[in-house]
Amino acid sequence: MNRRLRIALYQPDIAGNTGTILRFAACLGLGVDIIEPAGFPLSDKALKRAGMDYLEMAALTRHVDWHAFEEWRKADSHRLVLLSTKATTAYTSFSFADGDVLLFGRESAGVPDPVHQAADARLTIPMQGTARSINVALSVAMVVGEAIRQLG
Repeated sequence: MNRRLRIALYQPDIAGNTGTILRFAACLGLGVDIIEPAGFPLSDKALKRAGMDYLEMAALTRHVDWHAFEEWRKADSHRLVLLSTKATTAYTSFSFADGDVLLFGRESAGVPDPVHQAADARLTIPMQGTARSINVALSVAMVVGEAIRQLG
């Protein structure tokens, strides 16, 4: 079984960000899990514009809702690592492992408390005091880059 890192997006709002993440993941050979409902049709042309022809290469798994995702994750024994502005541990201080699922919340609202509580680890990207958040596609690239660096 392939135990590589996976990227999970919780009810993504912006097609362009999701397309960019799918392209990024396709280039690195990583799977992407989308936890629905998304805030746009997954066939949206904006998704295709950002993802370009890489969408065909992307290993995308759609989960009808949070509960379906959790059933899959637990059955496959994946550790859930949530990125959140509410967390206190910096992603650079965390030890990533093969098989981790890196979960990123909605651009507009993050994740609800039950999802936050279900995570095995909660990490943040340290920012300047007045900054609210970093674009989700950039956040994915930063955190996945660190995880890949650690795992070799």
